[in-house]
Amino acid sequence: MNQKQSQQPYIAINWNQMEDMIDKLTWEKLTEQFWLDTRIPLSNDLDDWRTFSKEEKDMFGKVFGGLTLLDTLQSEDAIERLRQSVRTQHEEAVLNNIQFMESVHAKSYSSIFSTLNTKTEIDDIFKWANSNEVIQFKALRINDIYKNGTDLEAKAASVILESFLFYSGFFAPLYYLGNNKIPNVAEIIKLIVRDESVHGTYIGYKFQIEFNQLDEKEQEKLKNWVFQTLYEFYQNEVKFTQEVYDPIGLTEKVKTFIRYNANKALQNLGFDPLFPDTADDVDPIVMNGISTGSSNHDFFSQVGNSYLLGQVEAMADDDYTNWL
Repeated sequence: MNQKQSQQPYIAINWNQMEDMIDKLTWEKLTEQFWLDTRIPLSNDLDDWRTFSKEEKDMFGKVFGGLTLLDTLQSEDAIERLRQSVRTQHEEAVLNNIQFMESVHAKSYSSIFSTLNTKTEIDDIFKWANSNEVIQFKALRINDIYKNGTDLEAKAASVILESFLFYSGFFAPLYYLGNNKIPNVAEIIKLIVRDESVHGTYIGYKFQIEFNQLDEKEQEKLKNWVFQTLYEFYQNEVKFTQEVYDPIGLTEKVKTFIRYNANKALQNLGFDPLFPDTADDVDPIVMNGISTGSSNHDFFSQVGNSYLLGQVEAMADDDYTNWL
């Protein structure tokens, strides 16, 4: 038998034979939510932008610069790492979808910049994002886990980023939306939040499958690592929040919001909350903006926002299916 005949056959993906129905449900959820930044009229926000103070414009530049950096990391390194431990062909297809949308997210911020900022301002924003010690800590620490951590640590790091570390940046446009400012910029953020809520929950679900296969000692060790790592990121998020939001007086509101989302990351991983903050403690303007469906465009209003997942508790398969 020659070499060609002895090779194992290449297996075609069969969506009619599912090993894990969650893969199919997630694929359908993500594809029905598909969007592109080019469909949103960002230039309509220019009148609002011209009324912002220098401090507000500086804050938004840093917020979106930081988000661009993190979405770049997710699109270039995260999914490549998660692919190393896929359980099904369908799971890999879902990860391909997630990777593409992370690239869409990263590009969306450039669309915002090109609409609101001058070339010099854009260059300064990217220079800041690429050199700021606090924002770089997030990216470098997460990427180190992707490169050197176990499969479960990599999944946990991705959930921490998707469900927690983005949200210090998401706060600003949602808060300004609640004050009737920059609605189209905020529309992009709401669409990104809608995607990230699916990404974080799906990857967290895959984490829980593998975590539940560990013995009790291994589970306890990994759980301690997750809590220690998340708190390490929280301390850095406090520094980031103070640096970016102190000049406009929103720091304490943002801190509450990030603690709430830290708990959501733990929820997605199947763990109990670390902080006492709940949705009731978050500024209602932000929660209202983040929990409602996209409304500016008929195309998007057909798909509801899935950010709110209820009480913080470990998820079962039925919970995930019902949410989707």
